Amino acid sequence: MITVTEKAKERALELMAKESHPTESFIRVGVAGGGCSGLSYSLEFDHELKADDKQFEDKGVKIVCDKKSFLYLVGTQLDFSDGLNGKGFQFINPNASRTCGCGESFAV
Repeated sequence: MITVTEKAKERALELMAKESHPTESFIRVGVAGGGCSGLSYSLEFDHELKADDKQFEDKGVKIVCDKKSFLYLVGTQLDFSDGLNGKGFQFINPNASRTCGCGESFAV
């Protein structure tokens, strides 16, 4: 399962409303090769499911990822930080053996 914190939930719902996404929209998370640690995260709003998608819902937020990405993201929590050290969504991934300084890439 992939979960979200309260802060991530609030910010995601706020952005969906602000950007006028359809009511059936969800957060699509994924993993792709690249970044300084080997794998990088992707995060976007979407409203079209694909055949191999895994679907989750936490705190009223729908989260979707493809089957391959799920292998790297199982147990991950999506958080949002608006502190002095950075602003944005962050992946708290228990499967990552190391992450880069910016938190946008990881290795397993």
